[in-house]
Amino acid sequence: METRQKNPDDPPPGGHRSLEGLHGSVSVPPHQAGFWRQWRAFVGPAILISVGYMDPGNWGTDLAGGAQFKYALLWVVALASLMAVVLQVISARLGVATGKDLAQCCRDYYPGWMRWPNWISMEIAIGMTDLAEALGSAVALNMLFHIPLQWAIIITAFDVILLLALQGFGARLIEAVVTVFVVTIGACYAIEIFGLAQTRPDFLEMGRAMVRPDFAQKGMLFVAVGIIGATVMPHNLYLHTALVQTRNLQKDEQSVRRAIRFNTIDTTVALTIAFFINAAILVLAAIVFYGKSSITVPGSGVVMFTADSDWIRVAYLTLAPLLGTAMASTLFAVALLASGQSSTITGTLAGQVVMEGFMRWRIKPWVRRLITRTLAVVPAILIISVRGSSSVTDLVNLSQVVLCLELPFAMFPLLHFTSTRKRMGKWRSGWFLMVTGWGTALLITAMDIYSLPDALKQAWAVIVGG
Repeated sequence: METRQKNPDDPPPGGHRSLEGLHGSVSVPPHQAGFWRQWRAFVGPAILISVGYMDPGNWGTDLAGGAQFKYALLWVVALASLMAVVLQVISARLGVATGKDLAQCCRDYYPGWMRWPNWISMEIAIGMTDLAEALGSAVALNMLFHIPLQWAIIITAFDVILLLALQGFGARLIEAVVTVFVVTIGACYAIEIFGLAQTRPDFLEMGRAMVRPDFAQKGMLFVAVGIIGATVMPHNLYLHTALVQTRNLQKDEQSVRRAIRFNTIDTTVALTIAFFINAAILVLAAIVFYGKSSITVPGSGVVMFTADSDWIRVAYLTLAPLLGTAMASTLFAVALLASGQSSTITGTLAGQVVMEGFMRWRIKPWVRRLITRTLAVVPAILIISVRGSSSVTDLVNLSQVVLCLELPFAMFPLLHFTSTRKRMGKWRSGWFLMVTGWGTALLITAMDIYSLPDALKQAWAVIVGG
């Protein structure tokens, strides 16, 4: 029997490997294998990560941005996507080079007193993500089966049963199903933007909006911070450092270099696709909703728009010119449900990484899922019961603003570790990643500080119904 020598990167006594049940479970081909064969082995972690960049929170903020400000916040979607690519590339690099996830690095390399505040901040971030997922899934159930919204939200608390059933078929099948839904919606939006005359945007105006960033209109900064919070998600930075370790990586220089290269490609491609879908949602929302007080829907009468409109609920109208109202409503609801449900997988995995990495506590994923979802949906049910369904978009946007405020707690440790040779050795980030990474962190933090008074005011208004 082969005797395994101790690896210096093995977990310490009492420790564990990140996502232990999945750690090193995917084999990789030899170095001499062709590019596409190697790429197929490494592709996957970024697909799971990209689900978080196309979840109901993104849809809510993109729809609100397009409906309220036309193309004016398109540059924010592009900037947020670029920030996401940079930070997720750095996250993958940390996981490959150190063999630890970000939570484990924080526990091992920072003073013990920092463990609790860092862990609690990430649990809040995961809870806010759960809130957006629950609301998106509830709206989808309401549209598909006409279930009252409050009951639909309660049903989402038990989606763990569906999660466990799907996990039995393997992550690859889940990724494939979700990809089909996302590609379908993306293709429909692309055909509308480039193929249909009645929904074709003014590309020159879009170009001007991309190169002339401003926050001239009231409320733009709040929505912009929400878009960034929905795009650059703090728990995804933790999760990516763990997912890259699902590949059976070797620690020799050539293997590490190869893993970093292919994870960088995987991340860039997946998040670029997510950007185009998010941009398309904002653009179509601008064309269909901006500047209009109502829209006539064949067979359904007139849909009125007000300041309290639930943009997620009426978003299917952006697909109606291509598919017809009934088909558009069904397809949008199915895709929204798939988006929310697929995000439950990454949310559960991220919660496992954060809790085990920081605290070394282990509980069954379904128990954790049920606790987190319950804590997220109870406030949502109370607010919607008092204020009605018009508060759904407000709650989704609020959750994304909270996520943006949480980002510094994930970004700065990540950048600190990957910028030091002591932790990364020769694999520390180069000058480009360091400049863009730290620039991203400082810009987001500055936006957080600047928008904090407005964000607190908006948050209070959502809670009390002001």
